[in-house]
Amino acid sequence: MARMAIRRYFGTDGVRGVAGMHPMTATFALRLGMAVAETVHPTGGGQPHVLIGMDTRRSGVMLAHAAAAGLTARGAHVTWLGVIPTPGVSFLTRAMGADAGLVVSASHNPFADNGLKLFDRNGEKLSDEVEAEIEALVERMGEPGGDELEDITGARIGSVTMARPWDSHASGNGADASILNGYVKHLLDNAPYLDGMRVVIDCANGASHLIAPQLFAKLGARLEVLNAEPTGLNINVDCGSTHPETLAKHVIEGGFEVGVTFDGDADRALLIDAKGRVVTGDHMLAITALSRGETALVATLMSNLGAENYLRAHGTTMHRAKVGDRYVFEELKRLGLTLGGEQSGHLLFLDKAPTGDGMLTALLTLAAVRKSGRSLEAWMDDIPVYPQVLKNVRVAPGARDEVAAHPSVVAAVHAAGAELKDAGRVLLRPSGTEPLVRVMVEGADAEMVERLAQTVTLAVEAAAGI
Repeated sequence: MARMAIRRYFGTDGVRGVAGMHPMTATFALRLGMAVAETVHPTGGGQPHVLIGMDTRRSGVMLAHAAAAGLTARGAHVTWLGVIPTPGVSFLTRAMGADAGLVVSASHNPFADNGLKLFDRNGEKLSDEVEAEIEALVERMGEPGGDELEDITGARIGSVTMARPWDSHASGNGADASILNGYVKHLLDNAPYLDGMRVVIDCANGASHLIAPQLFAKLGARLEVLNAEPTGLNINVDCGSTHPETLAKHVIEGGFEVGVTFDGDADRALLIDAKGRVVTGDHMLAITALSRGETALVATLMSNLGAENYLRAHGTTMHRAKVGDRYVFEELKRLGLTLGGEQSGHLLFLDKAPTGDGMLTALLTLAAVRKSGRSLEAWMDDIPVYPQVLKNVRVAPGARDEVAAHPSVVAAVHAAGAELKDAGRVLLRPSGTEPLVRVMVEGADAEMVERLAQTVTLAVEAAAGI
């Protein structure tokens, strides 16, 4: 699908940057809130209703309050959800009939970063066209005289309602329960009973730290919880799905049956089997696809060739989209499919939720394993994984595309691909969320893959002036 709208601030997953530096400042968040309130058009008219949630970063409160100020200044009603996984905001936006949802989170990025993500009334990410419209309003507000909007005064000024904290003892979403319980009930409705299974979860000191431990305990797991004590500075630091090796070591040493690790905003998850092997998004796609009887799914250019061959042998076609869950989502919609995802553990089950949800992904995968009557280890033994080397080259901000398109880099990629022929792949792409150029080489011969990855990486570094 062609993407025509040009966006300056929005990337593949909202606006991101270093908190305190443009655009991730209170001023920008204020203007973004105002622009969202001006852009959202409630069904039936009236004042828009917007939900706001955040992860555990210290800068989250600054940015969330600034966005709330902008929204209410333009007449929107805000429901403040506090610290909650990103998919919880998506789910509740749709479930509550709100007009939009806003999440302050940089997901798996380092704690010094932050981000602003938006959902429409269906709990889906905004289209490029709407994001471009919001950006244009934000830009005008930064110009002299550009913020001369109609005055909003008196009862037309918006309000803020604070959601009650999640009540772990409540069974549903009754009148006396927090609205957050509706999200938890949704997760429980799609979860297997874990029958005393020995499980260890890593909450990445992020947004899952309140809900995930209670959720897995309710499901009967004999549970150990790691990294559920956020300080505002320790989200994703040597923990979570960006550091699965930490949990893998803990699983082996503690004799656990499975480990589950989330990223900072819990929209993705990885599993660890009893042998300490990382169960990637590719593995989980294969396991759930066969359990659900899917004949086709959508993965990304990064998904392992071994998983694609395994699925093909079992009658399931893997379609590939560009990296980024929004591109997977678009391809699923285009093809009329429901299952897709990324190697990182960001999976989409569109018959269950409108966006990726790490807790839902983990629970549906464990349910599929139980339904199969096979162990997770048996699945891991069965699904082949080709050697795949990933390297990240940090470049100057704004130079990602230029470096990736440099003639010497293009030549290195072409030469590596020619050497691999049909036995592997080379993928070079600018990151959509960080100032990085990512190099991926995959093939049946591990030594060749490592050598070619190093060659391409050196070409990228040279082009970047490193």
